[in-house]
Amino acid sequence: MQLSREALLRAYRQMKLIREFEERLHVEIMTGEIAGFTHLYSGQEAVAVGVCEHLTADDKIISTHRGHGHCLAKGVEVKGMMKEIWGSREGTCKGKGGSMHIASEEHGMLGANGIVGAGAPIAVGAAIAAKLNGKGGVSITFSGDGACNQGTTFEAMNFAVVTKAPCIFIFENNHYSEHTGYEYAVGTSGDIASRAEAFGMKVWRGDGTDFMSVYDTMRDVLEYVRAGHGPASVEFDTERFFGHFEGDPQRYRADGELDRIRAERDCLRKFRDSVTGAGLLSHTELDSLDAEILDLIQSAVDDARAAERPTAEDVLTDVYISY
Repeated sequence: MQLSREALLRAYRQMKLIREFEERLHVEIMTGEIAGFTHLYSGQEAVAVGVCEHLTADDKIISTHRGHGHCLAKGVEVKGMMKEIWGSREGTCKGKGGSMHIASEEHGMLGANGIVGAGAPIAVGAAIAAKLNGKGGVSITFSGDGACNQGTTFEAMNFAVVTKAPCIFIFENNHYSEHTGYEYAVGTSGDIASRAEAFGMKVWRGDGTDFMSVYDTMRDVLEYVRAGHGPASVEFDTERFFGHFEGDPQRYRADGELDRIRAERDCLRKFRDSVTGAGLLSHTELDSLDAEILDLIQSAVDDARAAERPTAEDVLTDVYISY
């Protein structure tokens, strides 16, 4: 399906925004101003954007410890996220979530999660709620290849099938569960999708380094789930450009591996080559977006540095929704 120029520009802008957000954090973390662990999403942008471009305000997503890309793709505000990562009380979660726990209920982003596989049961609960309210919403849980080995994920998939919940399990197979290759760690010869299929749900596979592959795949998946057929699962083959966490020496990588995947499997480079080669967009248009995004990221960093810090009294607020 051919997207309009406006849709293609938006998709590129969203992917570029995620890429520059993460690349800038990679630099800023080295200053020591950002506390805690940070896990970057660079390389996987086509998955988050290709999925979320289909979603409505009624659709919910659950993320992982590598969640910045999902948040931005679902519409969470850039400057609020940067302030959150800097620990400001002006941040999206008032500085209490940090990098791994950003959530925004108004955007249908029900939270990133530092526990591998913990998002799947939450997503099923949100899917059952969507089924009961009858508005046609779906719930999506993003997981890495490591989460496919977790009992919480297995239980959630089984329960989703039993209840015919409109839940979509997306596995972003970036080839490494933390530091362990998926070929070794996933017993089904590295095939994650077949595990979901064993629970009785329909599965899809797609190229997570190709925006159009993700976009077209998710169009079919969402059509199936919104029609009331129950849950579905998708495995997207993708790449992680940085380590498991910032500071990871990545000694488990083969010599030249990072150079190869950046040269051959960069979703942004593939997108740019495709749309300019087909005459759908020009390099000038995309370069203009690049400059706009860099200015926005610089502004977000400047604002985050200057933003108000939490007070001692803030530790006692937002403990409960009501009490």
